[in-house]
Amino acid sequence: MNYLSFRPYLMTNFEIQYFRFISMTDPIETYPIISPPIPSAGIYFFTTDNGIEYEVRFGRRQNNILHATIVFGVINEEYEGEEYVVTNKGDVYRVMSTISKIIGLFMIEHPKVYFYEFTGLSKDDEDEGKTSKRNLLYMKYLPRIFGAEWEYKFVGNSALVSRKAKIIS
Repeated sequence: MNYLSFRPYLMTNFEIQYFRFISMTDPIETYPIISPPIPSAGIYFFTTDNGIEYEVRFGRRQNNILHATIVFGVINEEYEGEEYVVTNKGDVYRVMSTISKIIGLFMIEHPKVYFYEFTGLSKDDEDEGKTSKRNLLYMKYLPRIFGAEWEYKFVGNSALVSRKAKIIS
C-alpha cells in the first residue's frame, strides 16, 4: 500500500500561505508580473494592455527589516517620472488586482514581515483635510490583500498594516 494513503496530507507553511493568498485574491484577471531575479530584491514590474509600465517596490526600514514600505507607480518616460500619475485608462481594478497579487507574492516570500506601510497621496484638486480617493481605494483592497489576521490604520495619507498579535493561552 501507498504510505501517503495512510496519513493526511500535511501542507508546508509556504503552501498554506499560497492557498490563503489565492483564496483571497480578486476574481479580476491580473497583468503578467515580472518578479525580481533575486526574491529579496523586492522590485516587481508589470505592463498594462495600454502599455503603461508599473513598478512595485518593497523597501525595508534600516532600524527594522521586518517593516516594509510599499511604493508603486508608473515608470513610463512619457509621464516624466511622475510615478503617482493618474492614467485614466479604465483599468484601475485590474491594476490594483495585480498590485494585490504582487503584495501577496512578497508576503509568501517574506513571511516574517509583520508591518507594511504605503501612502496614498492626494491629487492636486483634492482637499487635504479629506480622505484621498487613493486611500479610499486602498481601504477597499486592504482586507482582500491582507485578510483578517492583519489590522489596518490610516494616519494622514499613510496606510499602516500590522499583523495582529496572537494570544497564547
